Amino acid sequence: MTDEGYSALTSALKSNPSHLRELNLSGNKLGDSGVKNLSDLLMNPQFKLEKLHLCECSITEKQCLILTSALKTNPSHLRELDLSRNELKNTGVNHLCDVLKDSHCKLERLRLRYCYMTDEGSSAVTSALKSNPSHLRELDLRMNELGDSGVKNLSDLLMNPQYKLEILDLSECSITHEQGLILTSALKSNPSHLRELNLSENQIKNTGMSHLCDVLNDSHCKLETLRLNFCGITDVSALTNAKALQFLKQLDLRNNMIGDSVKQLIHVLQDSNCELRLDREQPLFRAATKHTGMHFTSWSKS
Repeated sequence: MTDEGYSALTSALKSNPSHLRELNLSGNKLGDSGVKNLSDLLMNPQFKLEKLHLCECSITEKQCLILTSALKTNPSHLRELDLSRNELKNTGVNHLCDVLKDSHCKLERLRLRYCYMTDEGSSAVTSALKSNPSHLRELDLRMNELGDSGVKNLSDLLMNPQYKLEILDLSECSITHEQGLILTSALKSNPSHLRELNLSENQIKNTGMSHLCDVLNDSHCKLETLRLNFCGITDVSALTNAKALQFLKQLDLRNNMIGDSVKQLIHVLQDSNCELRLDREQPLFRAATKHTGMHFTSWSKS
């Protein structure tokens, strides 16, 4: 859409704002006038939007300030916000944090994938969520740098019994081996709500895998999807004894140089409903599937 199209759309919505609950403008460039018109709409108390998707809309830091200022005046209805793949950077994200801290904010799903945040921005987001933790069910910080402070704040959040997060995506967040251990320790203290965890393309390694298995062995753990693609893991023997494997529906271990222990894992999972994702080119994969007859199903990485 062009600016003219946005202006026409938002103008039409402004004339009849009370029924719309979901608005998806992803993949279109809003521009200054589009942001202005949308902000006017968001400030209207009659506009009770619950889902707003603005992924890849070329939103700048300055435009983010305008949008978040509008959201702050009328925050109580919005349940889902996707600002992924916009260059919000730390400044734009800091403005969003003012909304997240508002006690009237009832956001359940927040997606900030690839928003050019450094550890400063990630720390600000997680700190803001700590002040108002009870509603959020999904958090996507993929492809942003968490840093030590972001990991610390997120860990504090995960340990909060009021925080009932179900989906957490931290793939490609430059999480170090040490930071991974901090996160898994936090998860262990409050494991009963999380259903989906993505730690792909971080340096989890074997020790992190072992700590993660401590979480999986907790009787309260109900994890259904675990993605550990490209995590520097070579040994999955700890997984074969994890109690939570009975709940797992999807397990992604692609792009890890796993040794013989994968055979035992495949054996353990062959009578389960778990979809195991491995590298099909590896000889161990072909040998194990040949002898077990296990069916492997792939699913999207995203």
